[in-house]
Amino acid sequence: MSINAQFPAWRSRRLRRTSAIRRLVSETQISIDDFVAPLFVKEGIKEPQQISSLPGVFQHTLESLKLEVDSLRKLGIPGIILFGIPESKDEVGSGAWDPDGIVQLALKDLKENFGDEMTLIADLCVDEYTSHGHCGILSQDGTVDNDATLEIYNQTALAQADAGADICAPSGMMDGQVSSIRNALDSNNHTQTIILAYSAKYASSLYGPFRDAVDVTIKGGGDRRGYQQDYANSREALAEIKADISEGADIVMVKPALSYLDVIAKARSEVDVPIAAYHVSGEYSMVKAAEANGWLDGESVMMEHLLSIKRAGADIILTYAAKQAAEILQG
Repeated sequence: MSINAQFPAWRSRRLRRTSAIRRLVSETQISIDDFVAPLFVKEGIKEPQQISSLPGVFQHTLESLKLEVDSLRKLGIPGIILFGIPESKDEVGSGAWDPDGIVQLALKDLKENFGDEMTLIADLCVDEYTSHGHCGILSQDGTVDNDATLEIYNQTALAQADAGADICAPSGMMDGQVSSIRNALDSNNHTQTIILAYSAKYASSLYGPFRDAVDVTIKGGGDRRGYQQDYANSREALAEIKADISEGADIVMVKPALSYLDVIAKARSEVDVPIAAYHVSGEYSMVKAAEANGWLDGESVMMEHLLSIKRAGADIILTYAAKQAAEILQG
């Protein structure tokens, strides 16, 4: 009996012999079409401002945002998700649904300039706009009032859709948010507006650089564990995902991505709608910091991370590395 018959692993070695062969038999392919770039637009600044904890990422002006979206479009990236930073905040986050709020102005400008060439996703939450940093209206005891918060989410969804958002992405993890927003959109002639639900958003410690980017501090040193997912649980996440689909979500999200590849894989095996995964700020910044210290090959590690998210089952990857990854894939 030949050694090849005794040891089938030799077959795998033959299939790894050259780069061209490895590409030919690769089980998972990552594409520029998979990426959504998170972008920040800030009210009251005259020049884009570098975010120190997110190397290569900026708080944009309306004008610099337009230039950045154009550069992403030319690379073939199909979508962006917008986060706004207002000049002033209040207890209810009214800037989130103000027709003249920074995100609504940005959406109008981008839709006017790029039409349907770019998919415009608007993060739908109020934490960037509230003085206390929570994702909704607070009750007297300091907890988030779920039902009162749904009312302002509805207003925000309508403002975003009116301004040109193709997709509203509720990220506050309020119970019933998808159903409430879907009803509001459908009742106001926005039946074609897609809902991308942050269905399994975990109370993670990996969001620190993002909070720097949106100038958010949670009042009194509090956290969001009362309404975001407990990172010890995965069955609960699947229940939340299925609930959002039943309420009308077109796309569901798992966030963060790398620490929750098991959740992405379980969701992919159980649901048929597109699954998005958010490669969050901390996941991105850790690679950048290690690269800056000469500890690893940042480019290779970043691409390995993104491929692993795709391999786990994600159809869409929201990542701050979208532009870099697209340039690498273009060669």
